[in-house]
Amino acid sequence: MEQKRLFRLFIFALIAALILVACTGGGGDTGTTEETGQTETEGTTETGGEETTAEGETLTVQGFDGEVQVTIPTIEEGKTNVAFVYVGPIGDGGWTFAHNQGRLYLEENGNNVHTAYLESIPEGADAERVIRSLARQGFDVIFTTSFGYMEPTAIVAEEFPDTAFIHISGQKKNDTNFGNVFGAMEEMKYLAGMIAGAKAAEDGSKRVGIIAPWPIAEVIRLSNAAALGMRRTCPDCIMDIRWIFTWFDPVKEREAAESMLDAGATVIITGADTPGPVQAAADRGFTGIAYDSDNACAGLESNCLTVPYWNWGPVYLDIVEQVQAGTWQPEDFYGSTADGMLGLFGFMEGQTPYPSVPESVIPEVQEVLQQMLNGEFTRFDIFSGPIMDNHGNLVVPEGVSLTQSDLEGLTEGYMEAFGITGREPCTICMNFLVEGFDPTAEIPPLD
Repeated sequence: MEQKRLFRLFIFALIAALILVACTGGGGDTGTTEETGQTETEGTTETGGEETTAEGETLTVQGFDGEVQVTIPTIEEGKTNVAFVYVGPIGDGGWTFAHNQGRLYLEENGNNVHTAYLESIPEGADAERVIRSLARQGFDVIFTTSFGYMEPTAIVAEEFPDTAFIHISGQKKNDTNFGNVFGAMEEMKYLAGMIAGAKAAEDGSKRVGIIAPWPIAEVIRLSNAAALGMRRTCPDCIMDIRWIFTWFDPVKEREAAESMLDAGATVIITGADTPGPVQAAADRGFTGIAYDSDNACAGLESNCLTVPYWNWGPVYLDIVEQVQAGTWQPEDFYGSTADGMLGLFGFMEGQTPYPSVPESVIPEVQEVLQQMLNGEFTRFDIFSGPIMDNHGNLVVPEGVSLTQSDLEGLTEGYMEAFGITGREPCTICMNFLVEGFDPTAEIPPLD
């Protein structure tokens, strides 16, 4: 299928699939949401079909159970005002929780900084309206923290040249006020795969399951890294996979885990936003690996092997301090373990491995992690040939390493569809599953 059409269809799929209820949270100056109804808001006025209140502009967005109202938070005069747009709730125990921990870190360590956030904002047109309203409200820096926010952020950035916009997980930027940030989570997923393989071998099942949110290069890359790590410690292990077509859906996440447990897996790795799959494994006496935040396995310590997690706070603080100093320049920033952006719970300084981790694998994981911290073993070492796909085809020849564009799946069609410039297209694009996945496993089409 022609790539330009494929990715345009992907955006529409995201808009249709990722409609989550927006709700309020604590900390900082937050936006508010509420179910629409017949209640009256004192002091509201009609402005372009949307209401404004003393607190800020109120938008109606499409939530999971219908329309909900989002109240845009206000700024604090005399401070650097920083807003965050989240795709899920801050209590998800995963992706959004980790971003909100980064926001709190910024608030605690930043100088004269005020932060606010809006959670559970649907990707697509609603996100664009929310981002535009935050800019119109006067926020100096706006972080948008989900892949589907890339195009909406790019559009609004052109309209507000004096506001700094930073998108998380994409590849698009401009030369003045729009940058992107992501990191080599594939390094942590590789280590997690090593642990999963050792545990599956110890169980005698030699079968691991992984939950994949969307068939995009990011998810494929992380899943492949886990499979390569698994095969390092258990060459005979097989990885099963379930595609759930959502970042956050506790029911689908658990059902996917149960399906793979039914098929014989004894270790479940999740790439989605909640620890529900680990709980599903625990309910059957097995183990799992959660994702995104260092608290993801709270209460599940006996059945959790580890958590690959993000450390967003220092990155956010560095960017805001650059904005305050007038030195910030938009960039494609892709952090690594050596940058301190990533962690593997139980193995970082001051942490202890969970009791379910096989003792035999701990020294090897610690050794490879130290190599990563030293910058001696990177994502490019993980994806160095020879690498076969799960159908027995050689995809990465011996002596060849994938490039950054390969890892991010930057095909010419993708770059054209999203208007990405300044990057070379991929040659060995991340559109395959590596050896170790069940030979019947496939990457489904985005449409």
